[in-house]
Amino acid sequence: MTATVTEHLTAADRCDRCGAQAYLRVTLNSGGELLFCAHHAKAHSDKLSQVALKIHDETSKLS
Repeated sequence: MTATVTEHLTAADRCDRCGAQAYLRVTLNSGGELLFCAHHAKAHSDKLSQVALKIHDETSKLS
């Protein structure tokens, strides 16, 4: 039996650019991971979509 685990972002997860609460986790094609606040996720969205293997977006929590 295989379980799928979705790791939700918490208040402890911080943006790699500014240190604000992260709402976006980007798993890179190269194997790394980056966390972004909603502001920086939007500002870098074009480039992130080019280098991302997977994007976990929780910005809907802000609405």
